[in-house]
Amino acid sequence: MPWNDQQADRYEHWFTTPLGQFILDRESRLLQRLVSTWPRRRQGLLDVGCGAGHFSHMFWEWGFDVSGIDPSPAMLKRARKRMGDRVDLRVGVAEHLPYDDNEFDFVSLITVLEFCNDPQAAIAEATRVARKGLIVGFLNRHSLYYLTHVRSRKSGRDSLWAGSSWFSWWEMQRMINAAIGRQWLLAKSVLPGPVWTWRRLPLFKQACGLLLPPYVGTFAAVRIDLLGGPARTPLMAWKTEPSM
Repeated sequence: MPWNDQQADRYEHWFTTPLGQFILDRESRLLQRLVSTWPRRRQGLLDVGCGAGHFSHMFWEWGFDVSGIDPSPAMLKRARKRMGDRVDLRVGVAEHLPYDDNEFDFVSLITVLEFCNDPQAAIAEATRVARKGLIVGFLNRHSLYYLTHVRSRKSGRDSLWAGSSWFSWWEMQRMINAAIGRQWLLAKSVLPGPVWTWRRLPLFKQACGLLLPPYVGTFAAVRIDLLGGPARTPLMAWKTEPSM
């Protein structure tokens, strides 16, 4: 069910809170680390389930040519306000993308599979329209945050997580393998502790940003390279002998 204006406003407001900003910063650092070897210049990236455009804007700042798609017009309205004309936005669902095969170099699915009717089909569709790779960000069902803050609340009507499905790392691996076969994967996670540790005090901040195995932290991400190995940023080509 696409989010309405009231839900979209609550989602946007959450990202303005100190906790929301802290979490977004930790997630951003993990994603940036995972895509660090991908080429950027003239590389098209489709952000599936782009929502209000927080991650779309990050990918744009990192140098990708970004497009976005989301089932919620309310969320896309906020993405347009954030991004202006720098990104092409469309209404659509992850399981049926209105794009040609291999239309994009890369595709991202950041905390969108949790809300899909068929997450495995969404991964397969993302692979269909991507030539080089995918990055999937997901919420870890085995994390301390899920066990202490989400499991008992996500059935509530007013919860932003109402109707969502969190995944374990092993479930995510099985979905990826079933959707596209075995590929080269790199997966890490952040935010390992309970929510009271998610603070900007130096020791807590450092612990929350550690790149841990994907089954530990609350937010995990996996990079899937579709070309038989990790995509690499080309080395600089010298036209003349470099001077010492």
